[in-house]
Amino acid sequence: MFTGIDEVDWASLQHAYGSAEDVPGWLLGLASADPAEREAALDRMYGTVHPQGDVYDSTLACVPFLFALAGNAEVPDRGGIVELLVSIGQESGERGTGGPAESAGRAVRARAEVFAGLSGDADAAVRGAAVGAVVRFVGEPDRVLDLLRERITVERDDRVLIALAESLGRFVRRHPGHSAEALELLVAQSAAPCGPAVRLAALGRLAECAPDRLPSDLVPLAVRLLGERSAARISRPEESEAPGTDTLVGRLRRLRPSDEEGSQLVRTLHRALNDRVDDRIALLEGQLTCPDATDRCNAVWMSAALMREWRADCARLVTLIGAQLGAAQDRLRDAAVFVLTDLCELAVPAAEDLAALVSDRPDLWVRRWGQEVPMLGGPLKALALSGDPRAVPVLAEVLAGPVVPGDLGQTVRHLGRAVAPLVPVVRRGLAEIPLDSPETSARAVPLLSVLGALGDTHSGDPSGGAQEALPDVLRLVRGSLLGPRSGDACVEAAARAVGMFGSAAREAGPLLRGLLNTEYASGAARALWEVEGDATAVLPVLLGDLTGAEPRRRRSAVGALSRMGAQARPAVPALRSLMKSGHPWERATAACALWRIDGDPETVLPTLRTAWAESPDTRGTIAECLVGTGRAGAPLRDLMEAELAGRRRHLALPGRCGSDDIRKDERLLRLCRAAPAHG
Repeated sequence: MFTGIDEVDWASLQHAYGSAEDVPGWLLGLASADPAEREAALDRMYGTVHPQGDVYDSTLACVPFLFALAGNAEVPDRGGIVELLVSIGQESGERGTGGPAESAGRAVRARAEVFAGLSGDADAAVRGAAVGAVVRFVGEPDRVLDLLRERITVERDDRVLIALAESLGRFVRRHPGHSAEALELLVAQSAAPCGPAVRLAALGRLAECAPDRLPSDLVPLAVRLLGERSAARISRPEESEAPGTDTLVGRLRRLRPSDEEGSQLVRTLHRALNDRVDDRIALLEGQLTCPDATDRCNAVWMSAALMREWRADCARLVTLIGAQLGAAQDRLRDAAVFVLTDLCELAVPAAEDLAALVSDRPDLWVRRWGQEVPMLGGPLKALALSGDPRAVPVLAEVLAGPVVPGDLGQTVRHLGRAVAPLVPVVRRGLAEIPLDSPETSARAVPLLSVLGALGDTHSGDPSGGAQEALPDVLRLVRGSLLGPRSGDACVEAAARAVGMFGSAAREAGPLLRGLLNTEYASGAARALWEVEGDATAVLPVLLGDLTGAEPRRRRSAVGALSRMGAQARPAVPALRSLMKSGHPWERATAACALWRIDGDPETVLPTLRTAWAESPDTRGTIAECLVGTGRAGAPLRDLMEAELAGRRRHLALPGRCGSDDIRKDERLLRLCRAAPAHG
């Protein structure tokens, strides 16, 4: 297997972290009798020699030895080695970057006959990996199809039959001129007497490459097959776990779903159905009523993926996710909580189940991870984010406790005016904060953020009923809290809280002015404007942030200038410059600020239209501006009408999985509906 390995000048070759002189040891480790050593060696190959699909000259040098290992029946776990070879050849061929990558792709393709031989190996894992490699690397379509047909005829292992179904789907996409017989084979695999797992795999591949060949009863059939498969799986003894090694491969194995195969089968079907959202919702509803908790857990995560991408009526789906909160399995309950937290107000159909879980499990109200800042527990947070007032008494108990969760302020904003009972609790907490304790900041910041949220939820009353807390906030301001403490987040939090009270907090004006020459000038300037309305004092600070500060402070300055209206006219040249040269988000916010300051939409409308198309992240900001400026924004009404007509969420981009994307999208839709029409 390793003939010639010592003749390679490994020290002159490179991998991801430098010299490849340690690679021969890893190749030898792949043939070790010790399972842990084999796994560690494979881990190093993926993490160092072939990380994230990258190919180095050492990767190319490994190819002959990997083939030798894959072809030796005495080597255990050869399926993983074949998969590594497939990855090297596939990534290299698809990237086409030249150099070692292109050479490695050619080296794998040149030995494709080895994969053809391994497709009949005694080891099922090797056979399963090899049939996929045959489709990828053997260049004779007729011969490939003959081999796949032969393997389907003699194969008895469902895992390999699933791999064969996947290979047939790949064959159809790669060789459309030879697809007719491959499709017939897939159709045959999707029907009895094939087992339920194989049929599900074939249905998924048909949905990808030949949706017209799918049965008319696809959804009920898939749900029934999933149930049959689960019943058979549960009736079999569980396979023993592989050693729990502390390697990348080992960690990934432990993070996989407990039924990875079932998850992949149904996920493939969902991915193939893509924009057939009604069918996907029906399929998920069927999955969520399966008797097997593992199937339901998979369905919860797949529901999250669908709702993050598509706008649809998912009320029944959410109700079924809520029903999982009473499950005995922690994994299923935790998955449901996590998904409902992302849904915000769309979680209302699950509110009864959330409220029951919050009532039954006080131990879940606050989440603590080691030394990190405590956060609200998932069930309580999801209930509050849905806007359910039943969260308020529980939040009051949490606020009265010794530690206030760091995300409480962001959460209570979703409860609207129902949060009024929290004001006395916040006041007591602020009054009890010592001014000379090392824990002052840690205790004050969360309470101040809650206070700010209480004000934000009352548009007609900027203090949101929190006016009574002004003396307690001013106590913090007058004390040592607002001294020049480098990095103290409490300073800006207190400044924001003071600004919330507006002119009622005029006595804090001198203290805020004293901060204008410190690192806290930005927050102090914004608060001073709210308190005194004196543009002369704050404009120099905001202009400095606008032209020379880091992006976060630039964004904050633009927002403050926008609120100042016509009094911010000295900032117009800098805003125009930012509108022309900044990131799309900065261009959009600068344009919105100019509109509010200058009152002239003609100069900014083209910028807003371009930013809307270039960067979906800007759409919420632009829509808010258009709503606020009334009929003057009618020329861009077509953008909002198109948004309302779209089924895909505006932030549903490839590779993106933002936890608040649904909330942002629902807010955008509300703004688009509120925008005035033409005329």
